[in-house]
Amino acid sequence: MSRGFGPVPHVENRDCQSLEDAFQRYQPELLGALRSMLGNLHDAHDALQEAFVKCWQHRDELAEIHNLKAWIFRVTLNTARDMRGTAWNRKRQGLAGETEKMADKQPAPEDQVVASEEWELIRAAVRNLSPEEQEVFLLRQNAGLTYDEIAVALEIPVGTVKTRMRRALLHIRNQVERTLAGPP
Repeated sequence: MSRGFGPVPHVENRDCQSLEDAFQRYQPELLGALRSMLGNLHDAHDALQEAFVKCWQHRDELAEIHNLKAWIFRVTLNTARDMRGTAWNRKRQGLAGETEKMADKQPAPEDQVVASEEWELIRAAVRNLSPEEQEVFLLRQNAGLTYDEIAVALEIPVGTVKTRMRRALLHIRNQVERTLAGPP
């Protein structure tokens, strides 16, 4: 593989285009996962850009990657975890006007409020998962990876993936139920 200023080999061009195409194709799921982890869309966009740069810096390794989607999600989730852990990244509140993509048929305003509140409860519960549970949950729910694909991507046994997913779902359900039930 040429590293000089001369022409880039065809295979590398194809791999680079594949990386760009994959990021474009997975962007909605990536943003959803990042928003769940970071709490707002602004930080999610920042993390997505940083994750793309990290992937781009390792584009020469693309030929060795067996599951591009899993690899991109893993890099992206690790980027979010790093961002969340840094002191400079203060948690920002979502903008009042921030909206999700909506279907053509608009639900009643009160239904939108209820749905928005429910999604925020779930997002908060996801943010409170352990990093291991969060990673498995988001790879399964947002990336749509199978348990086997997650196991390969994270280099852990399938049984461990299933256990982490089961614990994640239990924690999310318990936290949402406790919040909805209110104080005892």
